[in-house]
Amino acid sequence: MSLLENTLRQIEPQDAASRSAARARLEQLTMPYWALGRLMDLAEDIAGMTRSMRPPVARKAVVVMAGDHGVAASGVSQYPQEVTVQMIHNFVNGGAGCNALARQVGAKVVVVDAGVAGDLSVLVANGSIISKRVAPGTANMHTGPAMTREQAVRAVEVGIEVAFELAGSTDIYATGEMGIGNTTPSSAIVAALTCSEVEEITGRGTGIDDARLQNKIAVIKEALRVNQPDPADALDVLAKVGGFEIGAIAGLILGAAALKKPVVVDGFITTAGALIAQGLSPVSAQYMIAAHRSVEPGHRAAQEKLGKQPLLDLNLRLGEGTGAALAMNLVEAAVRILTDVATFAEASVSTADK
Repeated sequence: MSLLENTLRQIEPQDAASRSAARARLEQLTMPYWALGRLMDLAEDIAGMTRSMRPPVARKAVVVMAGDHGVAASGVSQYPQEVTVQMIHNFVNGGAGCNALARQVGAKVVVVDAGVAGDLSVLVANGSIISKRVAPGTANMHTGPAMTREQAVRAVEVGIEVAFELAGSTDIYATGEMGIGNTTPSSAIVAALTCSEVEEITGRGTGIDDARLQNKIAVIKEALRVNQPDPADALDVLAKVGGFEIGAIAGLILGAAALKKPVVVDGFITTAGALIAQGLSPVSAQYMIAAHRSVEPGHRAAQEKLGKQPLLDLNLRLGEGTGAALAMNLVEAAVRILTDVATFAEASVSTADK
């Protein structure tokens, strides 16, 4: 049995008994009924995920999956592909937005080369990043499949491996990404899996102008026409119009679900990965926490497909795992509500009149 098949077999729904126990406690806290709203919903969710009334969330990891895209050659981004490698060095040096917000929440940043086109051998040799490169970037989905089906499976297994390798030191994962041009495959994935119109779900990514946006839309439409991804087969969608880092993000989510650990899903690109994970295992969505709503127009459609409401809506569009790191503050707050707030009985406070 393959790693992917074995992992999918390990994914189980949230534990109903733990959810019920958490709800029973939350309903008796010294406050009006459900007065902390969605934070209490989140606390109940995390109890169900972790099977615990004291869910562990202290050890946090923002996992930045990196990969390059052949479709960058079709003029869909305003940045050159070399920026992928340059930004990986920035992550390693602690200078990216992701690093700043991860430090604020006490999370480690783990960078994984899932399919970068440039030379990262020095960073691999000194242990600064994890190398699990499937290939040096995808093929150009504009003219044919982005990867083979075997490569798609391998990309997902990269993420599973990372989740399992970090499991001993990680209670909660956050999804991050880096790869010039990756909003283009993400838009294609969302269009394919939500049956949305390309124009409605394609945004400006790193800030492209109107002319380049129209080109990006045309490229995605042509990629979908040429490749005909099957929305009933998540691996087919990934192989035809995806990216290695997007597949690895899907695998990280599947690995977290198999481990019964929560995973905070960041922005548009990592939510495309979450859609692939959901396609492979619908139950895996029960372990996902939607961090925020990106300004990328396709993010809403993707989150609706997942059945998720984001915790934050702050006009974020950086990616990297920044929004997920920020949302970890709310995850920890939700757990503190469950574990630290006294019940009426514990505090000897009178309950409301019936």
